Amino acid sequence: MANNDAIPVEVIILTENEDIKGTVHVSASVAANRQLTELLNDSNRRFLAITNAEIYSKNSNQPPKRYEFLEIHMDKILMVHPISQALFKETPKTQEDIARFRELRAKLNQTKPF
Repeated sequence: MANNDAIPVEVIILTENEDIKGTVHVSASVAANRQLTELLNDSNRRFLAITNAEIYSKNSNQPPKRYEFLEIHMDKILMVHPISQALFKETPKTQEDIARFRELRAKLNQTKPF
């Protein structure tokens, strides 16, 4: 995609083990509400290019790893969400809910199936 035909979109990408914050470049010739969908559904694309990437591990409290350029295999992506559409507001109550959810998830991961 030529640079003059691309629009940068800041996104959050969820994978099984990491959350990735960064920028993907979508086609300017596609309707705005379809740009990410078109990019992700391109059957010829095996990797998604991300610039200004920050990788946050879900399994540790380490600071994010930062990369100017990163590619992720399409099969590893669970969800992509544009940051501009995020309505999530973090509050102390949200922090408590997140902590409770993580604690519950950890307990569920420790239980053995029948």
